Amino acid sequence: RDVGTTTTTEGASGESISAFDEAPVNLKDYGIEDWFAFAIFWGLAVVVFVQFFGRYVINDSPAWTEEIARYLLAMVAYLGGGMAVRKFSHIHVEFLFVYLPRGIAWAMSCAVDVIRIAFFAYATYLGVLVTRIMHNSYMVVRDTWPMSIVFGTCTLGLFVMTLRAIQVTARNWRSGTSPLIAVHDEGRHQ
Repeated sequence: RDVGTTTTTEGASGESISAFDEAPVNLKDYGIEDWFAFAIFWGLAVVVFVQFFGRYVINDSPAWTEEIARYLLAMVAYLGGGMAVRKFSHIHVEFLFVYLPRGIAWAMSCAVDVIRIAFFAYATYLGVLVTRIMHNSYMVVRDTWPMSIVFGTCTLGLFVMTLRAIQVTARNWRSGTSPLIAVHDEGRHQ
C-alpha cells in the first residue's frame, strides 16, 4: 500500500471512519503538573541539543550543559511522578492480589494506599529539609543560582505526589475497589 493513503470504512452509525482518524484530545485528562513537566522536558531537550551540537558539530561543548541537563532531568522525573501517581501507573506487584480472597486483597489495597501517602508525605518533609540546607549551596556552573531551585522543584514534585496519592486513595475508598483489586476481579493469571 502507498504511504499516505487511507482506508475508509463505514462505522456502526453509518458515518465513514478513516484509518488516520484519531480520538479528540481532551485537555481535562492532564493535570497542572503535566504541563510543568512538559515545559521542563522541552527545556531539557534544548539543553541536550545544545550539548550535542557543541560536542559533535563544533567540537566544543558548553560546560554548563552537562550540569543543567542533569538538574532538568531530575526535575522532570519528580514532577512527572505526580502524573504517574494520578494515573496509577507506578510500578507495583499484582501477583498476590490475583490469588488472595477479595476481602484480604481489599485490606491489602487499603494498606498500600495508606503506606503510599505516608511515604510521599515523609519524602516531602525530607525534601523541605534538604531544600533549606541547599539554599546556601550554589550550582557549579552558575554560582549565583542556589541548589535549592533544583531541590525545591523536586520537593514540589513530591508534594504533588502526596496530594495525588490522597486523591487516588479517596477515589479507591469511595468506589470500594482499586486497580489492584481489579486484577483480582478480572482473574489475570500470569
